[in-house]
Amino acid sequence: MASIGFFMLYRLTRIATAMPGYHKNKGIFMRIHSSTMDIQRFSTGCLKCNNDSRYNSDPSLLNTQLVSKLSRKRSLSPLERVSSLLPQDVLSPEVTQLREQCQPLEEDVCMQKEHADILSTQEQGTVLDSRDESLFKQHDSDASDEWDVHAQLDTSKTPLSAKQCMSPTLPRETTLSYGEQLVAIYHGKKHAEFRKMFQLQTGARLNSNLGVVLHDDIAGHPAGHFQKSNRGFPIFIRRASLDEYVLSMKRGPAICYPKDANTMLMMMDVTEGDCVLESGTGSGAMSLFLSRAVGSIGSVLSIDVRQDHLKQAMLNYQRWRASWRARRGEDWPDNVQFHNADLCTAMSLLAGQAFNAVALDLLNPHLVLPTVISHLHPGGVCAVYLANITQVIDLLEGIRCSALPLLCERIFEIPFRDWLVAPALHKDGQYCLRKAAVSKKDQKEEDTSDQAGQVAEEHPAFGSIPYIARPHPAQFNHTAFLVKLRKFVR
Repeated sequence: MASIGFFMLYRLTRIATAMPGYHKNKGIFMRIHSSTMDIQRFSTGCLKCNNDSRYNSDPSLLNTQLVSKLSRKRSLSPLERVSSLLPQDVLSPEVTQLREQCQPLEEDVCMQKEHADILSTQEQGTVLDSRDESLFKQHDSDASDEWDVHAQLDTSKTPLSAKQCMSPTLPRETTLSYGEQLVAIYHGKKHAEFRKMFQLQTGARLNSNLGVVLHDDIAGHPAGHFQKSNRGFPIFIRRASLDEYVLSMKRGPAICYPKDANTMLMMMDVTEGDCVLESGTGSGAMSLFLSRAVGSIGSVLSIDVRQDHLKQAMLNYQRWRASWRARRGEDWPDNVQFHNADLCTAMSLLAGQAFNAVALDLLNPHLVLPTVISHLHPGGVCAVYLANITQVIDLLEGIRCSALPLLCERIFEIPFRDWLVAPALHKDGQYCLRKAAVSKKDQKEEDTSDQAGQVAEEHPAFGSIPYIARPHPAQFNHTAFLVKLRKFVR
């Protein structure tokens, strides 16, 4: 009977100390322990008891002994596993040196893992060796102090392991700095619910219905990261591209959209070093695209008849140059000259100049063609941006009546259509799975398995999820007509 009671007491002790509710059962265990003080040893383990100190063994001595035993069995790294199969003479000096460098680091990592495992098992299986709660609290404080010491040891090694696990910095990679133009996006379930372009400034805040994000918290982080607002929403922060800046910058008149501007650059075949004439500056969208195309050795002459339009275009141009300087640490080419003039009467402004290409965004472009065509290189292209088809007809009629040496090669518009492509989901948010044709027997088995209940996979296999693709509800139907005119020699 004594052996049965001893076994039941042992099982009760192990269950009470191993349960997640360890502190909940400590009162019950203390009462059982106080009635069995005559028992000196009840486990088959190697834990020795001291009659004078009532089980007050030295935990540090036990930890060092167990760690010294377990540290001998360490898993080899991939380098050691491969190199151990080869003769020592075959290994190159580089591999030998790398093996010597990796071996101390792996030993430290294994020691930390084994020591943490031993401490966790001791924390779960520690036997209470005190009669009153005061000694029990003292035991908890000692354990917490021991954990703090090991936590400090782990944090001291954290920077070293983090640097080694982190991927190396890419060439010319820079973090976000003040003065850059950034884009903040919050993606909902189906589409972007929040999008805003802003300039990173000291002490400023990004306000939205999703919460507030401080600009100081964004500075210094890499581009393309998620920043949580004060309400806990993850907002994606990245640098703004030129086409995004053009669409979001302040404007007076309508701009030349990026899809049309890029097509006009291809029509004109603008390359680095070209000299281009632009008439109808507007808000400066086309001026920025031309500035990037011609590069630092080219030049752009931009003319507009409205002073307010030209002022806004210059501000947008300078803002982008300042953002580029903060981003790259170098200046954007200052290759655009803005002039307030009427191209029909600006003979003195164009005197002595020749252009590789001409871009016109005017209401009546056929009125300025007689002045411009004499300064265009033979074979050069004049790209005209027109809002409606009646302007296209007036342009062609003006070229015919004036007998200008121009060939109309193309008249077209560029449709722009976004698509939504996403995995098919159920109403509860679970992935839809493809179902292949099955026989009746297999169908019965699937029905029984469905009734028993299935656990949905977090990442189903490739090709097992159907996709839904449809046009985006918001579409750009029409922006403008593009007319390509080429100069010929009579």
